[in-house]
Amino acid sequence: MARNGETQRARRNAEMNHSSEETNRVTEAVIGAAIEVHKALGPGFLESIYEEALCVELTLRGVRYTRQAPVAVDYKGHRIGESRLDLLVEDTVVVELKAVDALAPVHTAQVISYLKATGCRIGLLINFNVKRLTDGIRRIIHD
Repeated sequence: MARNGETQRARRNAEMNHSSEETNRVTEAVIGAAIEVHKALGPGFLESIYEEALCVELTLRGVRYTRQAPVAVDYKGHRIGESRLDLLVEDTVVVELKAVDALAPVHTAQVISYLKATGCRIGLLINFNVKRLTDGIRRIIHD
């Protein structure tokens, strides 16, 4: 017979595995949609064009998202401002879109800050200004 602590630990592990599977499903859906957008449009447009197209593609695929989701910025218990995410998908994955020559460390730092502020664990940084979109995707994990 399992002890109560072992049962709770097993339940938490099962929830984490389910959560991880769900997050993987969401990230795969976003990446697939982004690849479709990139195939159709290619590189060279402004970020706002890719954001609009990605929203259309996610809607067509039945993926729930919030565009320009507000995120409170707190400092030592005081709200000091607000930022906006490009997309928050299925309330679990932060998506930051770029259309730049090359991703810089500041872009990764931006996603990590959004992950901290939202409590989300996974973020996708997607740069559409590349020849092959898979070269412009970074999956960022915040524990």
